[in-house]
Amino acid sequence: MSRRYTLGLALLAFAGQAWAADTLRCGSQLISVGDRSGEVLQKCGQPVARDALGYKRSANRREEYQVEEWTYGPNGGMYQFLRFEGNRLVQITSKRGQ
Repeated sequence: MSRRYTLGLALLAFAGQAWAADTLRCGSQLISVGDRSGEVLQKCGQPVARDALGYKRSANRREEYQVEEWTYGPNGGMYQFLRFEGNRLVQITSKRGQ
């Protein structure tokens, strides 16, 4: 019983961390994976860096869309990296600054 309880707690902790990576607080606003780049700019302001990473083809291979990474921070010593594909936020990651 104790082993199952410990495993359950570990899975809940992991799920909580995965969920946190899908949202980011900008002041009093929240942004989430799936938001448009214009919404992110409105809520978070201009990033400190904006890097074009290239282009990605759609599943049907008929369209290409731009891939960008925006950097915000440092905020409390943390940098946030937002990856956009075709003007949609697809990934939020954080890394402690040096």
